Amino acid sequence: MKAYDLIVIGAGAGGLTAAYTALGFGKKVLLIEDKKPGGECTWSGCVPSKALINEAKKANQLKEYIPRDGIDTKKVMHHIKTIREAIYEHEDPSTLKKDGIDFIKGHASFKDNKAIVVDGVVIKAEKIILATGSSPFVPKIQGLSETPFFTNETIFELEVLPKSIVVLGGGAIGVELAQAMNRLGVTIHLVEMMPSILSREEPDLVNRLEAVLTQEGVWLHTASKATKVEKMEKGIALTYEKAGKNQVLKAEALLVAIGRKPNTEGLNLEAAGIAHDKKGITVDAFLRTTQKHIYAVGDVVGPYQFSHMANVQGILAVKNAFLPIKRKITYDHVAWVTFTDPELARAGMTEKEARDQYGDQILVYDYDLNNLDRTKTKGVSIESVKLILDKKFKILGASILSERGGEMIGEVQVLKTLGQPLTKMANIIHPYPTYSEVFVKLGKKAQVDRLLAMPIVKIFRK
Repeated sequence: MKAYDLIVIGAGAGGLTAAYTALGFGKKVLLIEDKKPGGECTWSGCVPSKALINEAKKANQLKEYIPRDGIDTKKVMHHIKTIREAIYEHEDPSTLKKDGIDFIKGHASFKDNKAIVVDGVVIKAEKIILATGSSPFVPKIQGLSETPFFTNETIFELEVLPKSIVVLGGGAIGVELAQAMNRLGVTIHLVEMMPSILSREEPDLVNRLEAVLTQEGVWLHTASKATKVEKMEKGIALTYEKAGKNQVLKAEALLVAIGRKPNTEGLNLEAAGIAHDKKGITVDAFLRTTQKHIYAVGDVVGPYQFSHMANVQGILAVKNAFLPIKRKITYDHVAWVTFTDPELARAGMTEKEARDQYGDQILVYDYDLNNLDRTKTKGVSIESVKLILDKKFKILGASILSERGGEMIGEVQVLKTLGQPLTKMANIIHPYPTYSEVFVKLGKKAQVDRLLAMPIVKIFRK
């Protein structure tokens, strides 16, 4: 029986990061994965979805010259597969072996709290990290289990996109894919139970994004609860209830994008004494499970199911496993992006969340990006920036709806994480014309507002 310093179960973003971090510490590492290394991000998440979005953006830019039915989606889907394979070259078993990481393809489960079983072989390690990720959540809807449907794990395997799709779910995955496929000529009906899509984001920016999607031709059915799915001779029929009335949508295909669930089944966690529930594996602030030598990271833990969060957790888990000084994970400064066009980026609180916690002791800065020269070069836009500040002008939250929102949020994230006030941006030289100039303008506004708030200035202004 071969022994290791570390066994990592799951070769997605968190698992790969953990394995390579431990390798850098000089540890003997075994990585176990029952599918291909790369995980959801490489095969059905970040990489293929962004490749699809990029191709859809090209089509949208040429929509005046190319008819909707003139787009060859077979070439698009082939391109996506090519991109995935290019990424996989840096994650495949031969690369892992060359780098010094042992790899086993197979299903791992616990024999007890000190041993793993893979295809009948027992393996032990000083430390174990669980990074098994998540899978699409499939809701209990009448007829769904008897009806063929796609999830983000299967949609990218298509050779050609269907002519029409009902997208069930208005979260990030559903909205991103809905816009992209619509731009590629697919008729899209998106059904969402909440009053709006992206219900956890800043409502006024979501409203602007909904207007963009509707203008582009995406049919949005919000405040609509799916109640029944039927397989038809040519496609599917989905019944949904809205305002007490049943309505039916028909399409060639159904995409279920309701959310994700942690992958805990089949691990035999009970044999190892590892606590878990429907939200995932239970960990403490050091990412330790109820067995202190066993850690868990990524989607199987949460609370944020992002590849960049899995990376952060993977590094910290290894440090806590092998270094004498332990550090707690913090979720005070997390940023994310919904990769629509324009992108909707977020860091920290929404205005409502801030008011619920701080009352009226906040400042809200809204900036219409039409006022930027960079935006004016492309015509009228619905893009906007919203910053939520405390009374010291430090950032509590930021939401950005912009073509480059994903890049712009990083600048806000630096200020927020370092605890620096927005006024610091006022005198930092930015290139012209760029979207990031907005932070200089808002920094100058914060400087003026801070000055006007000084008691002595208030006296002279009376």
